[in-house]
Formats: sequence, structure tokens, C-alpha cells
Amino acid sequence: MSFLELIGIEAGKIRRSKILLILAAAVVILWIPSIINADINFEMQAEGISPENNFLIQGFMGMAWFMYPASMVVSTVLLTMTERSSRGMLKMRSLPVHTAKLCLAKFVVLLTLAALQILLTVGMYFASAGIASGMQNYDFILEPFFVFKEAGMIFAASVPMLALFWLLAVCIQTPIFSIGIGLALIVPSVLMINTKFWFIYPMSYPFFVITAEYGKIAANFTTAQVDLIPWLPAAAVITAACLLISCLCFGQEERR
Repeated sequence: MSFLELIGIEAGKIRRSKILLILAAAVVILWIPSIINADINFEMQAEGISPENNFLIQGFMGMAWFMYPASMVVSTVLLTMTERSSRGMLKMRSLPVHTAKLCLAKFVVLLTLAALQILLTVGMYFASAGIASGMQNYDFILEPFFVFKEAGMIFAASVPMLALFWLLAVCIQTPIFSIGIGLALIVPSVLMINTKFWFIYPMSYPFFVITAEYGKIAANFTTAQVDLIPWLPAAAVITAACLLISCLCFGQEERR
């Protein structure tokens, strides 16, 4: 069985789960406060940032800090539960496929879910900006290229974080513990981005890159900027280590 066929099988399984509903609900919840409090964006002009830029960045900051990571924590656990429920792992092991290959296929599906939620966020941004524009009689809608660039940066920065969440879901058999630990790891990201060692904490990556962008477009507001060295080497090592350990541990309970 090819790797692409495995990905197709795993993608088919999520249609029967509640993952897509959870991702969509999180996106809607994220942008409702932005619409209601759209007038606050005009107050940020003192910081040298336009209301439309602030509308986008504030929404993306809320997504990058908690809503997006939390959704991914839940998604990783639900992905592993598709195998643990109804003895699904034993059924998959009866097929001519290596467990490590299956583990990586599920991680690719997780990356796809992450990209899907970010695309939903972008779509909801345009809808929310349109509603806010009508309410405030001001155009909050930015150029699509800029919006997609910011969204793409968040996705790329989140890959090491997703690898770590996947490792937790694979190694911790009890779903509530896996979710609890994952959510607990999200909270310190706000503190970590203010230290020199933020690059060793992958949960801080998405929030760090979007706050760095905030500092670029707000003339009177300064934030730390992304240094590719040592960030990229650290991110690569963390991602590789998490995926390696995940592949070694995946299905270990069923092998006993």
C-alpha cells in the first residue's frame, strides 16, 4: 500500500469524526468578538497602525496564541482515537503497512487539518471584515495577498508545534491527560516569546511570528523580530525528534 493511499484512507476516517465541526466552530468563535468590538481598532491609530491592519493582526494573534493550538491538540487526540476505538489499530496492522508509515500518514492528515483551519480563518476574516466595514462605515478588508502571506507564516511556524502535539497524543494513551497536557503547554507561550530562548519552545512559534509582524506594521510599537538562526535549526531538530519518537511509539500498546 502506497503512502498516498494511506493518506487517503486516513482522510476518509475524519469524515466520520467531529474534527471538522470543531475546527469550524473554533473559527466562528474567534471572529465574533472582532466584529462586535470593531470600533476599538480606531483607537490603535496612536500606535501607528491602521484600523484595518489592527483588525487582521488582532484576530490572527488570538488564533495563533490559543484557538488554533487548542484545536490542534483536540484534533491530534481524535486522530489517534480513530485507531484505538473499535480495535482500529489491529485492523490496520493486518494490512501490509508499517506502523511508522501509518504514523506519518496520520501526521500528514493533521497538517492538512491545520491548513484547513487556517484557510477557514482567512475566509471568516474576509466575512467578518465585510460585516465590520458595514457596521463602522469603514473599509476593514485588506489585500488578499497580504492576508494569505500572514496566514502562511502562521502555518509554517506551527509545524514543530504540531509534531510535538502528535507525539503527546501517540505516547499518552488516556485522551483527557493528552488534551490536558497539550492545553497546559499552550499557556506559557506568551511568556516564552519575551525570552531569549523562545526558539526552544515550539508552542510559541505561531504567536511569535505574528507579534513580530505586528511590530513591523505598527510604527510606534516595537516587538522582537524573528532571527532565522538559531530558530530554523532548533525547529528542524524538534520536528524530526518528535516524529521519530512518534513513529517508534505508534501502536506500541497494540503490539503487547
